[in-house]
Formats: sequence, C-alpha cells, structure tokens
Amino acid sequence: MKRILIIDDDVDLSFIISEMLEQYGYAVMTAESGEEAFALLSKNSFDLILLDINLPDTTGLELCAELRRVSQIPVIFASARTSETDRITGFDIGGDDYLPKPYSMKELLSRVNALIRRTYGFSEQEEIVSFGDVTVNLTSRTVTKGGAPVSLSLREFDLLAHLCRHPDTAITKDKLLSEVWGAFSEVEPSTLTVHIRWLREKLEDEPAKPQYIKTVYKVGYLLEVKG
Repeated sequence: MKRILIIDDDVDLSFIISEMLEQYGYAVMTAESGEEAFALLSKNSFDLILLDINLPDTTGLELCAELRRVSQIPVIFASARTSETDRITGFDIGGDDYLPKPYSMKELLSRVNALIRRTYGFSEQEEIVSFGDVTVNLTSRTVTKGGAPVSLSLREFDLLAHLCRHPDTAITKDKLLSEVWGAFSEVEPSTLTVHIRWLREKLEDEPAKPQYIKTVYKVGYLLEVKG
C-alpha cells in the first residue's frame, strides 16, 4: 500500500482528498503546516507528497527545496497560485507535477496514479520475493517461513520490504534510516540495528549466523537471495 502525505492548511479539502485516495487503496496522512509536515516526515516514510504552496508558516516551494536536499520522494504541487513563474519555480526546485486549484478529484487521482506508476512501476501480478524457506509478499504485506505466517511490526515489514526491493545489494545505514523511518527522522542508528536483530530472530534459522540478512562491514546491510 502506497503512502501519501497531504500538506495543505485547507482541512476540509484535505479530508475530502484523503477519503477519495483511501477508497482507491492509498494510505493517507495530512499536515496543515510545514512544522507539522516535518514532524510527520521524521517519524514516517511516504511514497508521494501532495503539497500546497501557501502554508501558514512557510511556502510549499521552500518546503520542497528543503526536502530535495535529503530525499527524492515524488511531489505534486496543488495550488491556487497558477502563474507561469510559480509553476516553473515548482519544477525547478524538484516538483514532479503541478496541479492548479480548483481541480477535479478524478484529475487528481489520475495524476497521483500516473506519478506512482512512473516512480515505482506497476504490475497487476503480486510482488513476491523468496529466500530459503521465507516468502515475502510485498503486495499483501505478508511473510511466511516454512509455510507458517510470521508476524512483523509495521516498521519491521517496511525494513524487510526495502531490503527485498534491492536484493543482493549493500544498502548503507543512512539510506535505510532515511527510506524506512523518513528523510527527517532523528532516530539513532542503534534503532536500525535493533530492528535488523528482530528480523533475524524471526526469519533466520541461526540468527547469530545469518544466511540472508547480512551485515556489510562499514557499509550497512544486504539481503542475500541468490543461492
């Protein structure tokens, strides 16, 4: 399930958009200000941001510029400011699309779906990764080991899913913290270490001698799926 953050001080509009997007399978959170948005970004990871330009404590342009220093998360500007200058500035600082207000819910959904497909790809088939006797269904967010279901917390699954989407590739600790906990997260690296240990305890036959979730010295971690 893709997660979307709506940053807009129009509470009623955000509520309407949230309900519509959730009906089409998205998980949605909302923020009314830049401060609230950064607080959510520090504790959560999102797949797309719908961003208004006029915010009470900053501008969407400034927020996007700050975000682009640490993350490439897709951003759709949705704003009543429709001048050519604003649109060009929005694209120049890293916006991926610009939707002028007022807009129809149908057009918004189409823009969101298109950007999600363009960024993450799209397949009607389930996305499944297997290693050893472990099967991870990224589509249904389920995990089995030896055919038996494995219970993971939301964060444990997000971490495992990120490793699964980059198999046999060493991923730095900073990258994992940014992608799984959020670009502005202030969690300690030890939090990642603890979650890796929990995953090993649930998925490895010998957690102290992991076959799959391996530590890459001075880099980070790697999920080995090749036999």
